[in-house]
Amino acid sequence: MEPEQSDVVTSRSVDEDDDELRAVEPTETPSITQATCGCAGERAVAEVQPEAQADPVEDAANPSYVYALGRIEARFPSPGIEKEFAQVLGRAEAPDLTDEEMLHRVLSDPDNRYLVRQLCFVLSVQGIETYILRPRDPVDLNALVDAVRPVSSPMDLDVVIGVRGPVAPPELCNGLTIPVVTFDKIYSFDSEELIKAVERPKDIPAKDFEKAAKKVLERFLQIGDNAGAADEHRVLNYLAVRYEKVYQETVKAYADGFRLSGVDVYPSRLSGTRKILDVVFSFTSRKSDATEKSFVRVDATEQFLFIRTNWSPYYYR
Repeated sequence: MEPEQSDVVTSRSVDEDDDELRAVEPTETPSITQATCGCAGERAVAEVQPEAQADPVEDAANPSYVYALGRIEARFPSPGIEKEFAQVLGRAEAPDLTDEEMLHRVLSDPDNRYLVRQLCFVLSVQGIETYILRPRDPVDLNALVDAVRPVSSPMDLDVVIGVRGPVAPPELCNGLTIPVVTFDKIYSFDSEELIKAVERPKDIPAKDFEKAAKKVLERFLQIGDNAGAADEHRVLNYLAVRYEKVYQETVKAYADGFRLSGVDVYPSRLSGTRKILDVVFSFTSRKSDATEKSFVRVDATEQFLFIRTNWSPYYYR
């Protein structure tokens, strides 16, 4: 029972050259029947816009959930807070540390928790300031401190799960007027950690799998080039960081001579009172142009998403 084409929520096609991944050869020929992954054509960074501005007021009866991928950084909301931080920094004895290391050290000190409460934490998606973050529970300030890494890397990734609220007034974060997200959970890791956590298929060498899986993540994040507020975007972001089948089956597909030619998100016919979405992955053979499809069904009704139907072949009807 799959959705008709007219029910499509979002559709993206991929016609990228996967020559770099063709060298991945399994010791056994894997089945492509259930292959799947995430990938999409490039989009301009300027397209990343916080959809939150369209619905500025957080409604307790109809909350606007967010599942966003980006980078968290600390900002000084006013000159006074910045000067106070400079004074604390001046009393610290660590001349050999970098600015990032000093910032993390100061914020990690329990004596400086008052400063952490005053700072402004911003989530940027693809370099675009998207949300100001506020913890629902003050204990979760620790998650924000952990996200300010002593040594940053372009591979760093932060996942923010929360509820979108109103656009911040200019005085909240030094003139920055973007939506505020009250978060309930933050995951902070780098891409290397994510790839290593994926269980490798036995028929693909470890080195080849890691190389290909990194490319899969890179391309899946192109799909995740969004503010994570629309249901279809939340589902794609969730799959990118919480569902290892994305990587396992996609690497198998590349090794078996297929390329990812499309990713579509449809409202499921099983929705009823729940918001259930079908994510359909299309793989096209490089030799014959024959296309095979697989899908996974995700429940996006609540703040925390979950899988309804595991990886399965998809048959259009």
